[in-house]
Amino acid sequence: MQSSVFTVRASSWGSLFDCAHAWEGVHILGIRKPSGMRALLGTAVHAGTAAFDRARLDGTPCTPDDAAGVLVDTLKDPGFEVDQTSDGISISQAERIALPLLVRYCADVAPQFDFIDVETQLNPLDIDCGGGMTVRLTGSMDRARVAETGEGVVIPDIKTGLRVVTKGEANIHGRSPQTGTYQLMYDATKGLRTAGAQIIALSTSGSTDTAVSKVFDARRVMVGTDSEPGLIEHAASMFRTGLFPPNPSSVLCSKKYCARWNSCIFHE
Repeated sequence: MQSSVFTVRASSWGSLFDCAHAWEGVHILGIRKPSGMRALLGTAVHAGTAAFDRARLDGTPCTPDDAAGVLVDTLKDPGFEVDQTSDGISISQAERIALPLLVRYCADVAPQFDFIDVETQLNPLDIDCGGGMTVRLTGSMDRARVAETGEGVVIPDIKTGLRVVTKGEANIHGRSPQTGTYQLMYDATKGLRTAGAQIIALSTSGSTDTAVSKVFDARRVMVGTDSEPGLIEHAASMFRTGLFPPNPSSVLCSKKYCARWNSCIFHE
């Protein structure tokens, strides 16, 4: 029996189950579109925080100003195509939003954690789903950290956006697929079992609001329980049939967000 391997990046699980038709277009057919300015803003904040945390881990002096230099460099040269007319903000506006948020992170958030890994490179993890079907998990945790806590080793994942902080609390809704994948991959790479994940929420609304979630076990969403299949098993069924159902009701079903919009018949 010929084996089929389908690769799913940790960060793409949400889009797979939001609109599999759009996911197929990007990750199997290779249909791409430029990133938006909000995405670039998030990438820059992640780059700045990672530079600060990595320096702390290495015992290398790094001030918020040093980290800010990395953030600004990323805004100006992100290494990927960006539609600078999108989202209603400019590079200079993105910089004005991002820099105070980075300073807040360095002063108030980062000291709460004892990081043991930053921007960890993880080995791909193959999950045998039977019938010659393998789902391969990939991801570099470029937006996540690993920390030692009283509950054990956890994976705090930084999330940026307009609505990541709600009433002073980190929004963890829908975060388990990505962080659960990180848990599975980190466990396999390091030969241990992580205690769970956390969300470090950094609001890019201009308010510099931050919040840290409770520790939660995101692994269960991916592998399921004795009575319920997890997302990996559901994805394997989709891959096995070759059917990637559309979701015209998705909030991302628009020309702005979907790379497959121009050839898709389902949004009419």
